[in-house]
Amino acid sequence: MTFSTYMLRCSDGSYYVGHTDDLEGRVAVHESGLVAGYTQNRRPLALVWSENFPDRDQAFAIERQIKGWSRAKKEALIAGDLELLQSLSRRVLRDAASTGSAAPQDERPGEIEGANGEAKIPPPAIVLVRPQLAENIGKAARAMLNFGLTDLRLVSPRDGWPNPAAGPAASGADIVLEQARLYETVAEAVADCAHVYATTVRKRGVTKPVVTPEEAAQTIHAEAGGSAILFGPERSGLETDDVALARTILTVPINPEFGSLNLAQAVILVAYEWSKGESLAQPTAVDLDPPAPQADLDGMIGQLDAMLEDAGYFFPPDRVASTKRTLRTLLTKPGWNAQEVRTLRGILSTLDRPRPRRS
Repeated sequence: MTFSTYMLRCSDGSYYVGHTDDLEGRVAVHESGLVAGYTQNRRPLALVWSENFPDRDQAFAIERQIKGWSRAKKEALIAGDLELLQSLSRRVLRDAASTGSAAPQDERPGEIEGANGEAKIPPPAIVLVRPQLAENIGKAARAMLNFGLTDLRLVSPRDGWPNPAAGPAASGADIVLEQARLYETVAEAVADCAHVYATTVRKRGVTKPVVTPEEAAQTIHAEAGGSAILFGPERSGLETDDVALARTILTVPINPEFGSLNLAQAVILVAYEWSKGESLAQPTAVDLDPPAPQADLDGMIGQLDAMLEDAGYFFPPDRVASTKRTLRTLLTKPGWNAQEVRTLRGILSTLDRPRPRRS
C-alpha cells in the first residue's frame, strides 16, 4: 500500500494539504462537500500536486511540513520549480513542520459562512486528552464522521502521533485522522473555543453547571463561537485540573451500578445528539405513498363483507352491525395506499374463486 500527500487549490485561492491511502476517493470526498471542514465552503477544488510515499508516517510528515510553508513555496512546488523552492527555503523563516496549527491553511473552526452569507455556528471540536490506545483514537474518529464531525484534537497521546494503529480502527474515517491536530496541553487545544465542555460521570470536586449531551447540543447550536468537548484517558477519565478548565460539565444519565463507557461510546453519544440539529441523510427513510381514496377502501371492505356473508361469518344476527363496525375499524387503521388495496382485493378474489395452478 502507498500513501499520498496532496494539495488542493480552493475556490478562494487558498491551498489545502492532506494525506491519504486513496487519493481519488479522498479528492471526491472533498469535492462532494458532504464532510464539514476547511474545503466544504471553498469549492470547487482542483488537485494541483501529489506525491506517493511507502508509509503513512512519511506522508503525514510531508503534509505537516508543507502546511507550514508560505504561499510562494507551495506554488513553487506546484510548478515544479526546484530552484525557486530552494531559494525561498533560504529566505523564508516559517519553514518548520506544523504540529499543532494548520496555518496558513487554517483549519481552526471559527465562524463558517453559510449559504446566504450569514455566520454559521461551527461544529464542535472533539478533544481526546491523553488517549492511551491508537485504536481508540481511530474508533472515536469513526464515531465522529458517522455524525458529521471532523475536528479532532489530540492532547499528548500516550503512544505518540501519528500512529498507524489508528487507521484500521477508523474503518474509512481517514479524513478525520488526517486533519487531527496535536497539542501538548488542554489549554492550547481549546484556546480558540468560546465554550468548553468536560465529559465525566464522577464527582471531581469542581462546582460547575452540569448538562446532558442533549442539552449541550442545543446550546452548541444556539450560541456563537467555537465549542470543544473534552474526553479523558480510557482508564481514568479527565483529571480534576482538566475539568477545571471547562466551563460546563457534560454527563450522561447512566446505570449507577455500571457507569463505565468506553471512549468511542462516549464520543458517539455526544456526536449523535449534536447531529440532531443538522441535515444529515437518513438512508432508510422513504416517502410513503398517499392513502387510497375512500371509495377504493369502501370497495375492498364491501367485497370482504360479501365474502363473509356467504361464508356465514356474521352470526348471531343481533351482532352483525357491531361486528361489521369492528371489521371496518380494523381495516381502516393501517392507511392502505392504492396499490395495497388492489393487492388485497386480488387476494380476496382468489380466495373467493380459487383456481388450480397448472405446472
